[in-house]
Amino acid sequence: MVTYSEAGVDISLEEQTVRALTGELSQTLDYRNIINTGGHFAALVDFGSQAIAMSTDGVGSKILIAKLMEKYDTVGIDCIAMVVNDLLCVGAEPIAMVDYLAVEKPEPEMAKMIAKGLKEGCKQANISMIGGETASLPNIIKDFDLAGTGIGTVDKDKIITGSDIKNGDVIIGIASSGIHSNGLSLARKALLDIANYNIKDKLPTNNSITVGDALLEPTIIYVDVIMDLLKSDVPVHGLGHITGGGFSNLKRLNHDVTYVLDNLPEPLPIFKTIQASGITNEEMYHVFNMGVGFCVILPKEHQDAALEILNKYHESSVIGYIKEDKDNRVIITTYDENVIEL
Repeated sequence: MVTYSEAGVDISLEEQTVRALTGELSQTLDYRNIINTGGHFAALVDFGSQAIAMSTDGVGSKILIAKLMEKYDTVGIDCIAMVVNDLLCVGAEPIAMVDYLAVEKPEPEMAKMIAKGLKEGCKQANISMIGGETASLPNIIKDFDLAGTGIGTVDKDKIITGSDIKNGDVIIGIASSGIHSNGLSLARKALLDIANYNIKDKLPTNNSITVGDALLEPTIIYVDVIMDLLKSDVPVHGLGHITGGGFSNLKRLNHDVTYVLDNLPEPLPIFKTIQASGITNEEMYHVFNMGVGFCVILPKEHQDAALEILNKYHESSVIGYIKEDKDNRVIITTYDENVIEL
């Protein structure tokens, strides 16, 4: 059975590395008026009646798929999505970003294609790209790397941290478009090294698309749908972007409850193909979004009103509920009715 660690990404070691960094840097929170969100998806700076939200992220090894496909005009969308979707999780409206493009050597045509994706992502998120940095690093970077940092704003009395999440709340899942921009190291190993697919072979579970195109499908930008929900009368207790780490991301919202996912949708074809190479349910749900790209947690009595809004944009459904349990677990009943715990 292949694992994410064997594919070169050790989630446990990454968590230890993050703790090593934050353990030192947490002292800097005292230097300015920072609203401590305790490892949430975005950070908050106190700015009078409002807070400025900040987040940074990159495209990751999805750029290797772009290289194999010689197609660079979608990864910019992923860069925007990974940042603005995190900003949404504290209730902030994204406003602007800066990008960072590091290259082995300058390639103007490739940069133009990347910029097309960034422009489209900005359009979808309704933000401005106000600056950035391009660096040529021949002894450090092979090919290129793409990342970005974004800011948003939120009224301080409307910040969503997850602290309001309570027993009996429902968890609504909003559909993903596919693998998004996480778990690509495992996906590449599973499909290209183990299953021996060619990047331009047709996906066996969906013959209308190639393996490469399925892996490059851009991350959904959830700004329109979440901002519409937040401007409604529906009370929202928690917002979670399902990225690297899969559904364990939910545990970041509130450490004093357990998240029970007992009504997940059927996994998308790309996930079925990846798992068929020999990956366990535990590994799949701990790495990939499995067809759910974003989660909303709110009181059960408001679920119908929320679903009416969410389904105008993306397929959405109640996928679980909150249980009062300070063990802070995610208990998942998979589509094939196995029960796993993260």
